[in-house]
Amino acid sequence: MDTIAQISPRASSSLRIVLPGGSGQVGEFLAQHFQQQGHQVTVLTRSPYSAPWQTVHWDGETTGPWTEYLEGADLCVNLAGRSVNCRYTSANRRAIYLSRIQSTQLIGRVIAGLADPPKLWINASAATLYKRAVDARGIDLPLNESSAVEQDAVTAAEAAHADPWASRRGFTARVVRDWEAAFFAADTPHTRKVALRSAVVLSPTPGSAFGVLSNLVRASLGGTQGNGRQFVSWIHESDYARAVDFLQAHEELDGAFNLAAPNPVPNREFMSALRYAWDVPNGLLTPALAIRLGAIFMRTEPELVLQSCRAVPSRLLAAGFKFEFPEWPEAAEDLVQQWRNRE
Repeated sequence: MDTIAQISPRASSSLRIVLPGGSGQVGEFLAQHFQQQGHQVTVLTRSPYSAPWQTVHWDGETTGPWTEYLEGADLCVNLAGRSVNCRYTSANRRAIYLSRIQSTQLIGRVIAGLADPPKLWINASAATLYKRAVDARGIDLPLNESSAVEQDAVTAAEAAHADPWASRRGFTARVVRDWEAAFFAADTPHTRKVALRSAVVLSPTPGSAFGVLSNLVRASLGGTQGNGRQFVSWIHESDYARAVDFLQAHEELDGAFNLAAPNPVPNREFMSALRYAWDVPNGLLTPALAIRLGAIFMRTEPELVLQSCRAVPSRLLAAGFKFEFPEWPEAAEDLVQQWRNRE
């Protein structure tokens, strides 16, 4: 199996890496991954904490002492943004949107003014911006970086509404479109830029998407969700970190990349493989109506489970990236084993 050192000899040298918004699930395992490689890691967070790497205060809205850590950095990976695992109230939609757009614009302004800006700026994005496409049988078609994106579904009347966050329609795609627009509009001619259109990142940690689904499975509640035909795009945390290494090492690569395993599967198959990995033979089926009702009490959004997304990493594969976990059953087995080892 290819290692990052085999991909590029430069990847083995020590790097200065800054992770704005790096205190969440993805930031934690990325920081640990980089730290274990011997890199100098700085996490920018609203609430600095004790960690093997450096944590520095920022608010994601204003400049401050944190900007000096970007001077001369090799890599900036911006992960800032309010969690989408919440009810999409008007207030939460506003926070989700502005936390991403404003922090990205702020980083862009700071990098533009540095004498020695980061060599590479990677910005989080999401694969949910694509317009769903189906074949004659109603089966989702694969969506790569060249696929059509979802256009704004807000009507003129809604756009003229006093509250711009009043409508839910097309909200997720709108966030990602505007997020990437802010990123690529930043005037940073000396900094290479890559947007990571990531699928659901699966980590064997409590509170993560994998943790929530695993708890359902272990309670015999992890059956098919909705009609089970909606595709689940996913990526193992190890491949997420390895892909970031790969993109950093390959200086010829820029633009948007789908960060998803090459083999998304329908929800029915996804949950079946997860039950098998946990050695739980049965799981209660959960109709779409039950998911929508349950989401109200869990203070989350049903579309996180019911929305279909069949994203594939065409650009990564074309560039020669090799996934350690391209298939979900093997990824599920590995994640479950890691979980058990920590119990």
